[in-house]
Amino acid sequence: MRKWTVPAVLFLLCLLFLLPDQGRKIHANAEVDADAPVDPPKVEEKIGAVPNGLSTDSDVVKREAESMSRRTLRATAEKFEFQAEVSRLMDIIINSLYSNKDIFLRELISNASDALDKIRFLSLTDKEILGEGDTAKLEIQIKLDKEKKILSIRDRGIGMTKEDLVKNLGTIAKSGTSAFVEKMQTSGDLNLIGQFGVGFYSVYLVADYVEVISKHNDDKQYVWESNADGAFAISEDVWNEPLGRGTEIRLHFRDEAQEYLNESKLKELVKKYSEFINFPIYLWASKEVDVEVPADEEDSSDEDEKPESSSSEEEEEDTEKEEDEKKPKTKKAKETTYEWELLNDVKAIWLRNPKEVTDEEYTKFYHSLAKDFSEEKPLAWSHFTAEGDVEFKAVLFVPPKAPHDLYESYYNTNKSNLKLYVRRVFISDEFDELLPKYLSFLKGLVDSDTLPLNVSREMLQQHSSLRTIKKKLIRKALDMIRKIAEEDPDEANDKEKKDVDESNESDEKKGQYTKFWNEFGKSIKLGIIEDAANRNRLAKLLRFETTKSDGKLTSLDQYISRMKPGQKDIFYITGTSKEQLEKSPFLERLTKKNYEVIFFTDPVDEYLMQYLMDYEDKKFQNVSKEGLKIGKDSKDKELKESFKDLTKWWKGTLASENVDDVKISNRLANTPCVVVTSKYGWSANMERIMQSQTLSDSSKQAYMRGKRVLEINPRHPIIKELRERVVKDPEGESVKQTAHLMYQTALMESGFMLNDPKDFASRIYDSVKSSLHISPDAAIEEEEDAEEAEVESSTKEGSGEDAEEAEPSSVKDEL
Repeated sequence: MRKWTVPAVLFLLCLLFLLPDQGRKIHANAEVDADAPVDPPKVEEKIGAVPNGLSTDSDVVKREAESMSRRTLRATAEKFEFQAEVSRLMDIIINSLYSNKDIFLRELISNASDALDKIRFLSLTDKEILGEGDTAKLEIQIKLDKEKKILSIRDRGIGMTKEDLVKNLGTIAKSGTSAFVEKMQTSGDLNLIGQFGVGFYSVYLVADYVEVISKHNDDKQYVWESNADGAFAISEDVWNEPLGRGTEIRLHFRDEAQEYLNESKLKELVKKYSEFINFPIYLWASKEVDVEVPADEEDSSDEDEKPESSSSEEEEEDTEKEEDEKKPKTKKAKETTYEWELLNDVKAIWLRNPKEVTDEEYTKFYHSLAKDFSEEKPLAWSHFTAEGDVEFKAVLFVPPKAPHDLYESYYNTNKSNLKLYVRRVFISDEFDELLPKYLSFLKGLVDSDTLPLNVSREMLQQHSSLRTIKKKLIRKALDMIRKIAEEDPDEANDKEKKDVDESNESDEKKGQYTKFWNEFGKSIKLGIIEDAANRNRLAKLLRFETTKSDGKLTSLDQYISRMKPGQKDIFYITGTSKEQLEKSPFLERLTKKNYEVIFFTDPVDEYLMQYLMDYEDKKFQNVSKEGLKIGKDSKDKELKESFKDLTKWWKGTLASENVDDVKISNRLANTPCVVVTSKYGWSANMERIMQSQTLSDSSKQAYMRGKRVLEINPRHPIIKELRERVVKDPEGESVKQTAHLMYQTALMESGFMLNDPKDFASRIYDSVKSSLHISPDAAIEEEEDAEEAEVESSTKEGSGEDAEEAEPSSVKDEL
């Protein structure tokens, strides 16, 4: 015990001496700290912070810096070759002289928005899928690194698995890839890239090396990288900070793309292209703020030098000076800080009052919604709110041009251009139940407060409210299209045109409906076929050329207004072109009597007229079919009686041709005869359309072919002469030949295809012989056999000589 006592006492004495000094030092330090200026709080600069405020360690920072500075593929990564069409697309983009490179940012933001839409929709039925903390924030972040020339775009969307990265960004070309390449080669407009689903590859307009870091809830975090040399690589991400969930795209800019390292340029692009994205877009932006910094001695001495003042003022200054001496002397200075700046704070346009939204805003919203960034405005739009049992808000647009694949696989694809929102939450853009197929060209969105939010897409499709929404949307859509026609000065009648001219209306809407019809007219015709409930309303939108329209489009209402007194039917004719139809023999008498006839030249018109039977109590009459009535002729009965023997004889002669009847015609003026079909059978044009079908069955078509009737012109000299010859010699071979030849010629002129073209050609040649007074039995001069023999012998000799000449050379070769 005594051994440890002395050291313990010495140790206690040392502590007693040290404690006062330490206390004085602490007190002194506290005073110094009190006088020192307080550093402003630092803003966290991490773009992809780990949830719950975790900070990265030094190793992660080091690895991330190495990752961001590299421009070559990682050696340990798994390498893949780009699919051929993707490589072709990238070659076009990389070597493009396209001046508008701005589109890359709008495409990446659009893709990020789609990814956020998907995860938000999935979270409706599974809230845990969003995660916690920062990971649950549905937003888009953009960050610049000017020193390393890198732009990062980050979203907390659904993310991509390794398989998704391979499929979506390289090996499997989407259907739009080849379509876009073809469009690019014809028009050269790279601005259309977003409409084909391949917008990601626009990054190579500005970057020569791209990294895509992505984390899906069902997989690890991976890095996709490519420097556009025909290959890409994917590896598990051990370099970068964990994303939690989502995707970050890093663009390593080319030297000629340095303008995009400017914050103001990025703000301008987001404002221009992505203002109406439904998720917040943040930019890591610099900002100058005023901060208090320690004042220099020179500044403090300047403050001390003040002009003389009264004694009272001096006393006040002395007291203030004493107070100031207690506080540290500071001054204000500018300091650059960084913070997340929100770039798109515009309220959703469909939630605003239509009267408060400008035309320019509607146009910008359409471009954002349709991914159509051409300079053309939409042809029309309709912004409305529906109230009642089902409440919803909607905005519909008529695009200026039809999509490239609008009518490809029309009945086999469920393609809709309407986005469905439920209480501002995006649900889907694949609801073809919202609009019928024939209106699928319309762009827009519907936001309903009535539909349930937390149900599956399949259950939502069966919801009864959708039928009500669809009905109202169709009515509004058709009203919007009708309004284009009403506001178009070219569509007005003569009286209305004068009023329009007097009102000095701008030419902006002139010709708009013609433009609409040229792009989407086929859709209106398909609507008449498919939508019986709105058939009459759609019929008002029909446009066509007629014998009196002078090359301009006209409507059914305008046609009816020009009908002759007593005319009960609307006359039309179908064919392949207007030029062909203008020369048709079926129009001869009608044009002579000043009747107007509609030209239908689109193949779909034949199907259309099977459904459009009447309009405004007027029946439609195909002038190439039976049943045409053009007033009454007092001599009809006499003519029928006088040509009774000829028509009877001709019908018997054509028994083998399946001719149902031979009649006197009331539609011909200059042509001797034509062939018409029965009222409910196929016309000649329809027969040709059906025969050209790839999978047509000729055996079944026989049931639909109309009965053929030969109509003759009793006033034509050929018909009169034939009648006389039949009376003299009804069994004469030449008369029968003439009757057959005239029928076959009438078939061709009426638009039918001949079953036996060889027989027709033979009859023509016989007729030519007769006109040249050549005997029908005149033989064709045959070639002499001797000449053929000489030719054969000469060829044999020639081949023998060649063989002899070839033999020595082959021997030489062998030696």
